[in-house]
Amino acid sequence: MARLLIFGPGYTASRIGTAAESRGFTIERIGRAQMPDRDAVTAAIGRATHILSSVPPEGDGDPVLDRYVDVLGGARADWIGYLSSTGVYGDAQGAWVDESAPVGQGRRTARSAADQAWAALHPQVRIFRLPGIYGPGRSPLDRVRAGQAHRVDLPGQVFSRIHVEDIVGAVLASFDRGPAGLYNIADDRPVSQNIVIEAACALLGIAPPPLLPMEQAGLSPMARAFYAENRRVANGKAKRLLGWAPRYADYRAGLAALLAEGA
Repeated sequence: MARLLIFGPGYTASRIGTAAESRGFTIERIGRAQMPDRDAVTAAIGRATHILSSVPPEGDGDPVLDRYVDVLGGARADWIGYLSSTGVYGDAQGAWVDESAPVGQGRRTARSAADQAWAALHPQVRIFRLPGIYGPGRSPLDRVRAGQAHRVDLPGQVFSRIHVEDIVGAVLASFDRGPAGLYNIADDRPVSQNIVIEAACALLGIAPPPLLPMEQAGLSPMARAFYAENRRVANGKAKRLLGWAPRYADYRAGLAALLAEGA
């Protein structure tokens, strides 16, 4: 029987679990409260045919690997996945990056270290590098409605993004096809955040927020760090090897679908 063990069943991983369950998988979930129970977690790892971690680094370490690297390294699972971030590539000054690009030069050094540690853990590991994730309850539409959207005057600034259901599709595709390794999972059309916010405002019939210089935009330190990086994420490897393509190929398709769904 196929059994998927999920470390960190949050926004994205919970959807992966639901989709896998619909395919006949038995799902086990390990949250923060269960993580210290070494006997129970070790037994769950031993039962799993598929193991997925979406747990982000804490400080300089990975909470899952810090506790269970020895057990996971010897796991008999057929498939192991880790949800990483395209932030590992750092600032590419707007250039395209694929899986061969160097990592560890950006603001997410702990994420880069975790990404590389998971990749070296086991011969069956798939690393999914994800850009900005949006979906129901977590989208530019929600930020515009809440009055929390910004437009920042940074000409040439470009980001990639991905609808949460397209992450689900890519992960499930990798259950059936494609080798272990690194995969960028992004949509086909990187654009500036300003363009996406303007599109969300147009769909909602709301005037866009003012275009402000960075120093006047009232951004948090985390948001300011986000804007310090600029890159386009290439998804060709996932398309070729997983037989995957994003259902929501760009922000327009994704936002329109969310609005139609009432999200």
